Amino acid sequence: MPLASVLTGLLAGFIAGVALQLQQAALWNGWFYAALVAGFASVCTLVIDVRASARPRRSLFAILLVLTAVAAGFGATGLRAVAFQQTALSPALEGKDIAIIGQIQAMPQTGEDGIRFRFKLESASLEGQTVVLPPQIYLGWYAGFGPRPVKAAPPKPADNDSTEPPEFAPDQRLPQNLRAGERWQMTVRLKAPHGNSNPHGFDYELWLWEQGVQATGYVRTGVRDEPPRKIGDTWWHPVERARQAVREAIYARVDNRQLAGVIAALVVGDQNAIERADWDVFRATGVAHLMSISGLHITMFAWVASLVLAWLWRRSVRLTPRLCLWVPAASAGALGGLLLAALYALFSGWGVPAQRTIWMLATVVLLRQSGRQWPWPMVWLLAMAVVVVLDPWALMQAGFWLSFVAVGVLFAADSGSIKEDVADGQKTSRHWLAKPAAGMMKAAREQWVVTLALTPLSLLLFNQVSLVGLLANAVAIPWVTLLVTPLAMLGVFWSPVWDAAALSVSVLTVFLQWLSGWSFASISVAAAPLWFAIAGVLGGGLLAMRLPWHWRALGLPLILPVLLWQPVRPVMGQFEILGADIGQGNAVIVRTASHGLVYDTGPKFSRESDAGHRVLVPLLRAMGERIDLLMLSHRDVDHIGGAQAVLGMQPQAQLLSSIEDSHELQAVRKSNRCVAGQRWLWDGVDFEVLQPAASDYEGVNKSNAMSCVLRISNGRQTALLVGDIEAPQELKLVNDDTMKAKLKADFLLVPHHGSKTSSSGVFLDSVKPQFALAQAGYRNRFGHPVESVMQRYAERGAQVFKSPSCGAATWRSDRPEAVLCQRQQGPRYWHHQPGV
Repeated sequence: MPLASVLTGLLAGFIAGVALQLQQAALWNGWFYAALVAGFASVCTLVIDVRASARPRRSLFAILLVLTAVAAGFGATGLRAVAFQQTALSPALEGKDIAIIGQIQAMPQTGEDGIRFRFKLESASLEGQTVVLPPQIYLGWYAGFGPRPVKAAPPKPADNDSTEPPEFAPDQRLPQNLRAGERWQMTVRLKAPHGNSNPHGFDYELWLWEQGVQATGYVRTGVRDEPPRKIGDTWWHPVERARQAVREAIYARVDNRQLAGVIAALVVGDQNAIERADWDVFRATGVAHLMSISGLHITMFAWVASLVLAWLWRRSVRLTPRLCLWVPAASAGALGGLLLAALYALFSGWGVPAQRTIWMLATVVLLRQSGRQWPWPMVWLLAMAVVVVLDPWALMQAGFWLSFVAVGVLFAADSGSIKEDVADGQKTSRHWLAKPAAGMMKAAREQWVVTLALTPLSLLLFNQVSLVGLLANAVAIPWVTLLVTPLAMLGVFWSPVWDAAALSVSVLTVFLQWLSGWSFASISVAAAPLWFAIAGVLGGGLLAMRLPWHWRALGLPLILPVLLWQPVRPVMGQFEILGADIGQGNAVIVRTASHGLVYDTGPKFSRESDAGHRVLVPLLRAMGERIDLLMLSHRDVDHIGGAQAVLGMQPQAQLLSSIEDSHELQAVRKSNRCVAGQRWLWDGVDFEVLQPAASDYEGVNKSNAMSCVLRISNGRQTALLVGDIEAPQELKLVNDDTMKAKLKADFLLVPHHGSKTSSSGVFLDSVKPQFALAQAGYRNRFGHPVESVMQRYAERGAQVFKSPSCGAATWRSDRPEAVLCQRQQGPRYWHHQPGV
């Protein structure tokens, strides 16, 4: 068996082993993983000993070597996971006031609600006793305005994070200007990493795991707490301090914070600096990968640096004639470019995408410098294996697959001219300087190839693809990489250059906003099964390859299933309830055979972050749901926080609520009042509003008292969605004979998240639910659902599902005997399983 085939199988086997280990729901004993790795080493030794044997025997041992490579990938990843899991936060320490001392580990992220930062622990104590905490934690220090409790928003380490600090941080003072390397003493409250668990949703717990974080929390700065105190300064993180200084200089120079945010993202990798509205435009036009430190920027930097260094190296012959004899100019340029690119990635924050690009470039550059000419599949697999060895959990990230699938497609489509400067689906080569016209044509073709191949994969990962992306990237790629990014980087040395960078960003933004305004700028499709997407990627690659058209046309039927996939809906006369996991708040999606309704939209976390944007919009897109009605039970922010995002995504949806005529949402979509007696029929399913009465709008009532109560029934099974009604409203419904007859329900949305002011015994006796869902945040400050309330449900034989332990909960009228919990669907060992 040829050595190349064995090595290819070895690399593929190792990657497959890692992928298999990532499917584990729970970790095994560490000794088992160690045995797998030791077995691989033993087989390698055995194969070396028999390499001179007969061909059949060599083939047999080659197959054995590949199989043990699978075991090695599985075992090595498992060992790392076991070691990391041993540093997890003890459940007994959650919610305790713990005094800690340590260092600010990275450039803090500043927001309107406060400041978020990574903290490296040196020591920790609880009530004077030393306790053991994870070595790295993620903290928020939330802003306040005096002794009154103030609204605080959760941390935002990623576009779809679901960390939930206390909704009102008690007696907080304004956070101070923290800097990387500073040593601080402070009191904190911690909890285990916990994120929202929704179908097709962002895995926040995996994100924290990959970042090496085993606890999140917030700084206690109340009047009863010892105030945080800076106790020293160090130079342990000079790069992070420099990044912070540059970011502050950008904001000081560029008055427009919107433009300054883009420049800061390009220079120091601060993606949080870009406003949400800009991200929406960038995604709609398919250029989001350009607006942060991506593989493309690093590759371009390495390429330019290698050309400049090689040119300087050749010119140095006059001074040191032997220099080029010792190290050829091409090698000096390639190695020097790689080193400078690594420094650039380090200054940009050393994010996971930047790390992947550096490892990819290093693998290919070093391989070429060794003089070996490997087939492209081996080069591709080797680069992938290097990345997976260093970061096994990258296999679970969308960016990993977008990068490597794009590179693989380019290799396959034009294997004779692929260069090593490939990243994030974009490629440049020296013909840009030597033959500009030919280079532009080649780059255009490569962009077309990547677009064809990645469209099905993008639909699988994001359920959305830009139709104007080809045009947008044709303009944005050279504009950002050859103009905006160089100007932004030069501004570090002479700040007035940032004014020119801001101008160039503003010009590009106008163009992209124009494109995003097109009615067909992007399309969304429902989430298709995995094998559909794999077939679609193969079809896109087939269309892009240089083959006869009758062969390339075979790619079309492979792509069509991804584009035409429609999720299964309830049949006529049946309905489905999906209680989304949105933290402390309510958000329920109701589906019939051909209609959809959203009941409440969860909380608003900050000016640019809410449950609608983070959870409901992606969820509705993945479900392929076009809703007919948005019902907002009442005006509390934990029920209407995401309404604007949902209404923006669903322009056809009507709005039904109890909000006042002067409410700001009335300007977004005119709302009709929900009034008891309203009734409509969808696909054989009856919808009826039970409260509030029309007379309730005439007086002054608490917002909870005005909650719209919705009854959904097909005549056999019934669901009751009640918002935040409290005991007086429950009693009013029970005492009304007409309404009391309609209260009996199989599924109940627990009133007011399980507050002690609701779920009265007389109400539960009338409803008699079999199942109930308590939508509340993990370790929320209210203590919802209250234990005494849960006892009332237990006494009546009702099974209560809580969002923190269940995740998104699904109940179907055609399968009324069970509730499906998302957190139990496909669990992984890094997922938090709270015992609440």
